[in-house]
Amino acid sequence: MRFIAKTAFASITMAVFVLTGCQQYVQPQQNPPQIETAQNFQLEGKIGVKTPKQSGSAFYTWQQNNENFDIQLTGILGIGKTVIQGKSGEVTLNSSKTGEITAETPEELLERATGWIAPITHIIDWVQAKPATTAAIVQKDSQQRPMKIEEDGWTVDLSYNDAANLPNKLILKQALEAGQENRITMIIQNR
Repeated sequence: MRFIAKTAFASITMAVFVLTGCQQYVQPQQNPPQIETAQNFQLEGKIGVKTPKQSGSAFYTWQQNNENFDIQLTGILGIGKTVIQGKSGEVTLNSSKTGEITAETPEELLERATGWIAPITHIIDWVQAKPATTAAIVQKDSQQRPMKIEEDGWTVDLSYNDAANLPNKLILKQALEAGQENRITMIIQNR
């Protein structure tokens, strides 16, 4: 029974990482103004998560159509498929091990599933090489593409294939106490 509980928790945690990453509870910050843009894309790739307490990886497919999204994860510790779906006002996580968990926002879903709070919706902008808020600090490369975004306690390093305008790899880092960090590596194989 203990193994099933740990496996279910790992499944929920990895599923929510596609939208954010493992984060210890931090005091919520004032929300800076959001940058308004249309959000439509489809991604496939692999995501890896490393925290002081655990690590893991999964393959993902992510379809985003403005506020609506569908994310499918496979390969989470050999558990099988996990699906996260969202539309305005409702986000659902479903897997054979956890059943269905529902919340109003991706951030609330993460908090319900794991007890952590993180800027989940920012990843939608970060995979498109954009900051999510006007308060972000952005460093650009010689081709004027964002190569580092610092925002809401996260540092995002973006890598590109040759002259591509959109990144093929993102490394999200959150500094923790005692020199530790949460790290999410997101590889985008297909757009």
